[in-house]
Amino acid sequence: MNILIKDVNAILPEGVVKQTDIGVKDDKIAFIGDVPADFTADKIISGKDKLATPGFVNAHTHVSMTLLRSYADDMQLMDWLENKIWPIEAKMKKEDIYWGAMLGIAEMLKGGTTTFADMYGDMEQVAQACIDSDIRAVLSRGMIGAAPNGMQALEENKELFRDFNNANDGKITVMFGPHAPYTCPPDFLRKVIAASEEYNAEIHIHLAETKGEVENCLKEYGKTPIALMEEVGILNRGVLAAHCVHVTDEDIAIMKKHNVRVAHNPGSNMKLASGVAPVPKMLAAGLCVGLGTDGASSNNNLDMLEEINLATLLHKVHNLDPLAVPAFKGVQMGTEYGAEAVGLKDAGLIKEGYKADIVLFDLNEPQCCPRHDLISLLAYSMNSSMADTVLVDGKVLVENKQFTTIDEEKIKYKANRCTKNLLNR
Repeated sequence: MNILIKDVNAILPEGVVKQTDIGVKDDKIAFIGDVPADFTADKIISGKDKLATPGFVNAHTHVSMTLLRSYADDMQLMDWLENKIWPIEAKMKKEDIYWGAMLGIAEMLKGGTTTFADMYGDMEQVAQACIDSDIRAVLSRGMIGAAPNGMQALEENKELFRDFNNANDGKITVMFGPHAPYTCPPDFLRKVIAASEEYNAEIHIHLAETKGEVENCLKEYGKTPIALMEEVGILNRGVLAAHCVHVTDEDIAIMKKHNVRVAHNPGSNMKLASGVAPVPKMLAAGLCVGLGTDGASSNNNLDMLEEINLATLLHKVHNLDPLAVPAFKGVQMGTEYGAEAVGLKDAGLIKEGYKADIVLFDLNEPQCCPRHDLISLLAYSMNSSMADTVLVDGKVLVENKQFTTIDEEKIKYKANRCTKNLLNR
């Protein structure tokens, strides 16, 4: 389908905002500006009083954890994991994973997120939810190598790759997902490396999230988690590293050497009191830093515009520097850098030839008046409920704040029913 978005204020590369027309042909942005004589629109969308942004990229989450939203809050990370989250996750069935994923996808799409990177169990259910909703996704089977089912999980990740990599017209990419160094010993990680080499796949892993994790790693191996991963060989495989809160200057140099891409999760890190990642240092070193929400049980939403806002504010106050992460840098982290972080080459920008993953935000709200600086408004004033129209791969999935392909009420009903059954098991 050819789509013409007329007279829209668009955030273009390098932070340029321009009132223009955007043409979409099939899954790509065909042009920006004057409409070519040979372009005939099958659908015209008015961009009047709208702001066009690239679709947000949620670079790290556990989408099916929506069923555990508000289930266990205000706890220490390991207490939260070991005594609340892991025990109830062990009771989850495939139906729970599917409807939890559908609920999270609905939340993300409605808020302008067009791509997410996910790590969990029963990932074929998440993949099916992605196909049914048409969202773009980077999926990995979460693996705890120290658990009895560690090798089974690795085999399931291989199967996930065989069945779903490049599925749904290329909208699904599969990575390998070892959970973290403290749950996956070096011997297991070497097996993951071998599998990633066999399938030519990259790796999604949690690294250096808490002080305790780093201290224990130093005590056991005499190295930081980053240095240990370099020694084991993980960093040679192309890595999306979630968190990276407690990293040294030496760690950052190692990450730059291996082009490690970071998924910064400010909301989750703040809520779990994990600490503040040295994001300005990482950016200054030339690292790619995207943004993620983490799971809905540690955030407690999947709102990427909120993460952009938190990322811009947190590093200002932490560094006592109002220039630490400016508005446009935060927007880049949620779009362009996020796309690079999850391994996408042609997404994250409103640019000719790029994927038509576009969000139109409604500017007819009091917090958008006056309009001195639209990028500043997006980062500091607006909220995700103002997302009016969402395109993924050139397909309109949300229009006038309503879904065009999925049934929101059915999803909420099914998710609530799954949660009730889960708690009664």
